[in-house]
Amino acid sequence: MHCAGASQTVDMSDQEQAEIRLEFARLKQEHADFDAAINAMMTLGCDPLQIQRMKKKKLAIKDKLKNLEDRIVPDIIA
Repeated sequence: MHCAGASQTVDMSDQEQAEIRLEFARLKQEHADFDAAINAMMTLGCDPLQIQRMKKKKLAIKDKLKNLEDRIVPDIIA
């Protein structure tokens, strides 16, 4: 019997898991690269508007990382 609102487990193949983990690793590196670039720009006294744009891009990458992480480790409702 299936109850409305019950949590469902979504099984994904090993290949899908591997692809998500690979994308996660790529984005993690990109996030670190943006962090280093932003720090260098701040040290050099670059245009604050340009630094702000870089920070927004870095935040967008962080959001993508969180979404991928949620797909890899789904929330378990007790």
